[in-house]
Amino acid sequence: MVNLELYRVFYTVAKCGSLTKAAEELYISQPAVSQSIKQLENQLGISLFNRTHRGMELSSQGGKLIFSEVERALRLLNEAENRIEQTKASASGTIRIGASDTIFEYFLADKIVEFHERFPAVKIELMADFTPDTIEKLKANRCDVAFVNLPIAVDPELRLYGNFMRLNDVFIAGERYKHLADGVTPFSKLQEVPMILMDKNTVARRSLDNFLGALGVELKPSIEVGSWDLMKRLVLRGMGVGVIPREYALRRFADGSLFEIKTDPALPARSVGMLLPKNQPVSYALHCFIDCIK
Repeated sequence: MVNLELYRVFYTVAKCGSLTKAAEELYISQPAVSQSIKQLENQLGISLFNRTHRGMELSSQGGKLIFSEVERALRLLNEAENRIEQTKASASGTIRIGASDTIFEYFLADKIVEFHERFPAVKIELMADFTPDTIEKLKANRCDVAFVNLPIAVDPELRLYGNFMRLNDVFIAGERYKHLADGVTPFSKLQEVPMILMDKNTVARRSLDNFLGALGVELKPSIEVGSWDLMKRLVLRGMGVGVIPREYALRRFADGSLFEIKTDPALPARSVGMLLPKNQPVSYALHCFIDCIK
């Protein structure tokens, strides 16, 4: 019996040229992709790919012989599925999205609006929380997909897809400490001014502390906050110098109310990643939403 899923995996690997990229596109693990290829090769009795340092290349006596037929067959199946989907009014059901307030505001808000306009029948539930709590909600099946600040620890129950939004942490100052924005400011100078930092349990704070610790630098906060908006407000009032992703302060930089303090070395870039439960199917509505944010 023909196993269509094995051929879908074969086609995706051939198109991507990489087991890793194919796994990301199929929303399955890399070992599962590799196992599917081996299973199809055993079934056909041929080697479909040459494994090289550049990735996966179709073999001349295997993969290249069947690729065009597989591509045509999958295209016909996709067209049949699309005709069936067109008979439906739209995607339906509910998707529960977990993320922080800031990720919702700066990354997801416009994409959620776009998705709702395309699929109005889908109910959307937004669950705002810090990254650790968002992860726990996902693992407890209280949300369907999570968007989190990276880096996070590897979790065998979850699948991580990274780099949905790049975050570049920078030091910021208001008018009172504007002089620190002239040229490059050494970390020793920053140790002399009040620091406003995120709560020590946040991913952003742990990332900052780990980076500075590797440099032998310790910044002791005079104030710890739980939101970027509160940090910006306190920095504007002259309460101290903060650390925030540049992307979250662009409007304030543009209107001249906040100033970026440059350091050498610069703080490392981070990103927003997407998490899905490893052993749960992805609904059609959630597939549509993920396509909207890519």
